[in-house]
Amino acid sequence: MADIDSEARERADRRDRAVRAAVEQGLLGPHAAVAGLLDVTGIRASAAALRAAFDAVTAPGTPVLHAFAVKATPLVPVVRLLHEAGIGAEVASPGELALARAAGVPPDRTVLDSPAKTPAELREALALGIAVNADNPQELDRLDALVGSGPARSPLGLRVNPQIGAGAIGATSTATPTSKFGVALRDEGAREWVVQAYARRPWLTRLHTHTGSQGIPLPLLARGVAEVYALAEEINAAVGRRQVDTIDIGGGLPVNAASEATAPTHAAYARVLADRVPGLFDGRYGLVTEFGRSLLAEHGAVVARVEYAKSAGGRRIAVTHAGVQVAARTVYVPGTWPLRIAAYDAEGRPKTGPEAVQDVAGPACFSGDLLAEGRALPLLEQGDHVAALDTGAYGFAHHYAYNSLARPGVYGYAPDGAGGVAFAVVREPQTLAEVVAESGGAHASALTTLRAPGSR
Repeated sequence: MADIDSEARERADRRDRAVRAAVEQGLLGPHAAVAGLLDVTGIRASAAALRAAFDAVTAPGTPVLHAFAVKATPLVPVVRLLHEAGIGAEVASPGELALARAAGVPPDRTVLDSPAKTPAELREALALGIAVNADNPQELDRLDALVGSGPARSPLGLRVNPQIGAGAIGATSTATPTSKFGVALRDEGAREWVVQAYARRPWLTRLHTHTGSQGIPLPLLARGVAEVYALAEEINAAVGRRQVDTIDIGGGLPVNAASEATAPTHAAYARVLADRVPGLFDGRYGLVTEFGRSLLAEHGAVVARVEYAKSAGGRRIAVTHAGVQVAARTVYVPGTWPLRIAAYDAEGRPKTGPEAVQDVAGPACFSGDLLAEGRALPLLEQGDHVAALDTGAYGFAHHYAYNSLARPGVYGYAPDGAGGVAFAVVREPQTLAEVVAESGGAHASALTTLRAPGSR
């Protein structure tokens, strides 16, 4: 790891110690063949780095809310940890809002984004005073009816799509010409409609955009922010006052999936924005960000035991308990969503020795269930462990119940103050009874007893 900085090296060292301790303490073993591990120290450092990055380029006294995209890691203890580190919550469903509330995030530090909000969701958000970014003209019509003529308790805004193009991954690019998100600014008449929508609604005080996430380069992210800043300036000029007072720039900072190094950093992104859109940071506008992956990904790992080691066609295969159920994107689109794999021995120590080209397979019953294919790693043997790295976001918290595989337990770790590692349960491992319950176990006879009228 000579090519990475001391912070990355310390993060890797903490993870290695945690894997060893998880094996020693029985969180991983024959009866717990897969587990998610979260680096609490790293998460706190990531939150502090985000705040410092934008503080460095923002005028003193500027209202700034960094709202964690709960979709990235929808676990209540994670949201609580970030809340206590000064990070709010961006939610996109009733479930995510419930998680944020359970974590203690107050309404004034919560933002609701979704392209499909129901009237009930909007009413709840407005009753609580949660910020809402409307997605389209029909949603604005709903807000008109809910807000009426009086002032809104919630900060309200509109999401716009600058239609500036895609990054390397189409599925995570949200500023394409035909994206489902927001008002498409370059469609005929759309920009003029947006300006008039604000002129008719003095309670619309925010503008929101989000260019995409993984695969979006910094210049494209900055261009999206520049577009929405220019629109805010246009709206305020048209209405003759500073009606738009806050700009929500979304998140989207990509994560380096090639090495331990953090690149790009939040600080690098903030500097690019300050250079490209200096007016955003001069104190005239409040600022909201919605980072998710860049806060959490590199601070999590899924660790699984190698159940069997075998060969087929001259290729070594390590069959593990981590596959499509914890890394669906990687399994189905491996070229777009590769994962780094770390090898550990049966006692949880980093594995050394000559490397061999081998596959790291999961437990699901289809041949493509592979975490890594043709990867050079120290030779994995029965009883060893593998860790899928950078899975702290969009990893173990997004379980895919293929083959009714149970959700793994998730544990946070931190130094125990005595040279060891302390763990805290973030989510208990799912039991087989819970798997059955989720699969309609309480209604086992529902279909066999269903009869049409007059039938026997």
